[in-house]
Amino acid sequence: MTVYLKMENTLNNLAKAFITLVVILSIGGCANKIEDPAAPMLIDQEQYDPFEGANRLSWDFNYEVLDKYIFRPTALFYRNNLPDPLKNRIYNVASNLDEPSALVNNMLQGNVADAGNAFGRLLINSTVGIFGLFDVASEIGLQAKHDEFGEVLAVYGVNAGPYLMLPAFGPTTVRNEVGDVVDNLYLPGSLIGFLPGLGISLIKGIHQRAELIEQEGLINNSLDPYTFVKSAYYQYRTYDIYDGNVPEVEEEEEDFGDEFDED
Repeated sequence: MTVYLKMENTLNNLAKAFITLVVILSIGGCANKIEDPAAPMLIDQEQYDPFEGANRLSWDFNYEVLDKYIFRPTALFYRNNLPDPLKNRIYNVASNLDEPSALVNNMLQGNVADAGNAFGRLLINSTVGIFGLFDVASEIGLQAKHDEFGEVLAVYGVNAGPYLMLPAFGPTTVRNEVGDVVDNLYLPGSLIGFLPGLGISLIKGIHQRAELIEQEGLINNSLDPYTFVKSAYYQYRTYDIYDGNVPEVEEEEEDFGDEFDED
């Protein structure tokens, strides 16, 4: 009976995900894959920030309180006291749970090769790698590529929407928040309870925060840390959308020749 209820709940979640996609694509005004490869980048580079006042308050709380007294000390303890093999095993298991969503999201983008890569990683690391404890797939050349549903929406021309700085969670956009909701509806995420899911997110967050300790000077030395982080976030998302192959956009040159023509 329990299995049946879980399967029914999963089907309902998938139905909600499909409805969400249809609604968002309709709002975005584009139901087909974009033709202009620069469109998502140009959308993201707008850095639309209508809630800057509230966002700055959230940034101050995150940076001056949560990070200073909780996240950074925890990340330092994690980095300095846990053996590297243990840290890698824990993070590998958490990351392996992202492979199913990466498979589906790459298929939705038409990236068959990347979807196959995600399937191969899931199969190898879940079996030979003992449920993801060991990243065997990377050792044989299958590197992780965890595309999110937010990237799918970007590829289909959905506008990023307002920039958001969420308390405890950090920078995002409306598009990516919707994408995160859909990603959590995929298996096995839809079968994981709230508290275990929160624990997995914390593990990944602490691991990633520990890796950023060496780069703290970039933020601390910037004239406006809030603007610096926002710009870095948009650049990172653009890089992800284009899989690292960001096209160059030529700026139109204004013709000032007429102003200097002799009468």
